Amino acid sequence: MKNRHYTPADRVLLGFDQALRTLFGKPRVTERPDPADDLSEGELDNERRERTARMMRINHTGEVCAQALYQGQALTAKLPEVRDKMERAAQEENDHLAWCDRRLRDLGSHRSLLNPAWYLGSFTIGAAAGLAGDKWSLGFVAETEHQVVKHLEQHLHQIPPEDRRSRAILEQMKEDEQQHATQALEGGGAPLPGPIKLAMKLASKVMTKTVYWI
Repeated sequence: MKNRHYTPADRVLLGFDQALRTLFGKPRVTERPDPADDLSEGELDNERRERTARMMRINHTGEVCAQALYQGQALTAKLPEVRDKMERAAQEENDHLAWCDRRLRDLGSHRSLLNPAWYLGSFTIGAAAGLAGDKWSLGFVAETEHQVVKHLEQHLHQIPPEDRRSRAILEQMKEDEQQHATQALEGGGAPLPGPIKLAMKLASKVMTKTVYWI
């Protein structure tokens, strides 16, 4: 069975549909189950529940940004095989998006009100990375995933051990992000210059500080 050929206009429309699903609807997920499905809810007092919910909101917004980055890169990627990798990675990131969203609701919290702004900014950055060339686009993916892994490790140290459901989600996300980074480098990704890595870290700090509260 042959893969369907999409025109540039098709890809723009599909990307718009994906953006609406990411921000306001239900994203298309893969066949994988939610890692928290078979785990019981831990006993958390109100303070720890609120703090954990804020961290999960940060992780949800991070996945919104990841969707935007991958979609922007897939739109401008030059080689079909690179585009396919971006699209597959975006599908797997959709799992993370759905898991975090569900966990937020279980904790009685909400998505960040700033998600549309972060999506737009991340999509622009992703599209620019794609235009710069596939090796830089893949290098950007690898660096992004490396920084996300460090961020997840910090949250895993902060989330209470009793909250097994949140921890299971973050552990699976961490494993997936590490795999995406490895795949990007093996696919020809180039290491990014130091100033770009620093700018990415600063942008991440701004995002986490604002989304924690809003």
